[in-house]
Amino acid sequence: MKSPAGATLNQSLMVRGPGLAHSGSMFHGAWRDFILVCLIFFGAGAVKGVLGMGLPTMAIGLLGLMMPVASAASLLTIPSLLTNVWQAAIGPGLMRVLRCLWPMQIGIGLGVALAPALFPVPDEGLARRLLGACLVAYGCLGLMGWRPPRPSRKWDKMLALITGVSTGIITGLTGVFVLPAVLYLQSLELKKDAMAQALGLSFTTATAALALMLAIQGHLTLGNSAGSALMVAPAVLGMALGQFIRGAMSEDLVRRCFFTGALLLGGWLLLR
Repeated sequence: MKSPAGATLNQSLMVRGPGLAHSGSMFHGAWRDFILVCLIFFGAGAVKGVLGMGLPTMAIGLLGLMMPVASAASLLTIPSLLTNVWQAAIGPGLMRVLRCLWPMQIGIGLGVALAPALFPVPDEGLARRLLGACLVAYGCLGLMGWRPPRPSRKWDKMLALITGVSTGIITGLTGVFVLPAVLYLQSLELKKDAMAQALGLSFTTATAALALMLAIQGHLTLGNSAGSALMVAPAVLGMALGQFIRGAMSEDLVRRCFFTGALLLGGWLLLR
């Protein structure tokens, strides 16, 4: 473990290596660490509420200082899935978004499933740094006014599938869903609420596929699922606050915050 506080928290969460065990009482003797983790999920939820993304990136980045990444990813599973479903359900029309983005959803599932086969011994640090560098570049370009061109109707579904597969592979390697899916979604020129809903739908697919992969690999057990369920409340409260803030913001301000968030998240990944 990375620190005495992290060791205490891991013991309270029953972390043993890559997963969580079943014995002992949850968070017994580690209330300070429990509160710290709750604050991490509240803050990450607030970021997600404003930007439509960022909960896994921020939470894994901070939790990674206290426990192994696989354990942090397991702890994220239920809050991430429920907040993503909520984000997908709230918007101008879920079925319309799904009809537009179904090829990307299939690609995401395929990509997450392919990641362990393509990279049986993944270099997690290299994958994280590459993703961080891409996010920094994307954030800088967005703040300078660059927008990806809208895809041709002829190639739209193929591009969506390729985007989904590549995003799923990156998600399987890093536990973070951002690129290149966000770039593709931005090219569709969606309004702020439709963009948040499209992100929520894609995040839901990625989270469910990642949870299945973790379960198959033995990282997602009954013990850490219980710990993950405890983090739902702070994540949801944070997200509700973030959505309230986003509702009061203009389209242009949300766009600038989105790219600034991408820049900061990328920098965080590079510096971890």
